[in-house]
Amino acid sequence: MKAAVFVEPGRITLEERPVPTVGPGDALIRITTTTICGTDIHILKGEYPVRPGLIVGHEPVGVIEELGEGVTGYDVGQRVIVGAITPCGQCYHCLDGHQAQCGGKPIGGWRFGNSIDGCQAEYLLVPNAQANLSLIPDGLTDEQVLMCPDIMSTGFGGAEFGQIKIGDTVAVFAQGPIGLCVTAGTKLKGATRIIVVDLIVRAGSCDLGELAPIAPRPTDCRRTGSRCTGGCALDQRSVATGRDSVADSNGFVRGRCL
Repeated sequence: MKAAVFVEPGRITLEERPVPTVGPGDALIRITTTTICGTDIHILKGEYPVRPGLIVGHEPVGVIEELGEGVTGYDVGQRVIVGAITPCGQCYHCLDGHQAQCGGKPIGGWRFGNSIDGCQAEYLLVPNAQANLSLIPDGLTDEQVLMCPDIMSTGFGGAEFGQIKIGDTVAVFAQGPIGLCVTAGTKLKGATRIIVVDLIVRAGSCDLGELAPIAPRPTDCRRTGSRCTGGCALDQRSVATGRDSVADSNGFVRGRCL
């Protein structure tokens, strides 16, 4: 099979690799669609270290090619997505709801393109498949679910981790793909007022919450939050950007900052 392989910082090559062998509990997925994450760019630049020879990628959509012993409820030929986080589903941390820390390790649940071969290849071996496959409804195309393995799940996970309650006022900083999913997840969780903060006005944000575009200065963050809430503190804040300027918004947040 063809695969995108990390060689060294600044170099990812297309190589021929053997199709993985399926063992008990595994699933072999024929990849039909995937995408490139910002983390893959960090790996390419050498900003996040992985071992040379690793197949990159962690956002898989595909078709079940083969199932290992013990995997039930799925059939060969079914279309599935696999999460970027692929926990074992059985350890203490998984059962306690912290799948990303599977095995008690920081980001231990992130395996594809990190500790094991990823999905930027023609085939992907999925460990602990019983806990990590999700069927794609017939009415949706592969492209329509491509954001689910990582981008949507990250955004929705932020809303869930924030323990947002019905009636909350929440600010979401940045409205890129993940920020838009945070905003959508926040609305689904029941927030009454969602203040989206971004330099660029995006149509999707207008559909999901109030729009509060600001300049990237700390004083603007504080002023915007105070103006939109009538001087009251926010219940929650979610940051979907790497900009340090949003840090000063802590002063008007009562709840968690995600």
